[in-house]
Amino acid sequence: MTGADLDVIIRQTAKQQNKTLMAAVKAQRDRYAGLAAKAKDKTAKDRFKQLAKDATEQGMAAAKRLQMSADNAADSYARSMRKAVEALQIAEAAQAMKAQNAEKDKAPKKAVPAKKTAKKAKKPKKR
Repeated sequence: MTGADLDVIIRQTAKQQNKTLMAAVKAQRDRYAGLAAKAKDKTAKDRFKQLAKDATEQGMAAAKRLQMSADNAADSYARSMRKAVEALQIAEAAQAMKAQNAEKDKAPKKAVPAKKTAKKAKKPKKR
């Protein structure tokens, strides 16, 4: 893969991490739901149901933050690479212009013949 594809790799890695995190969240939720099903009294059952709900909510929030952070990092990387390429192109264009101007300056200039100014003879004034 080329260096320009790193933003895609950042996104793919985050997507994999997000899937792993969501699987862990679901497992935790299922664990609490199982404990709620086994609970003998109503308060314990309600407490485990609430823990399952909270675990899901917190896990979803963490996954969302992870995805947002990865998107920001990937966008930032892509933007900085675009700017670097543009700066390189501008520098190359400036260097080409300097080289072109240097060639123009070094090119032999055609000699312009000097104009000879002939002095007009003064006519004597009539009296």
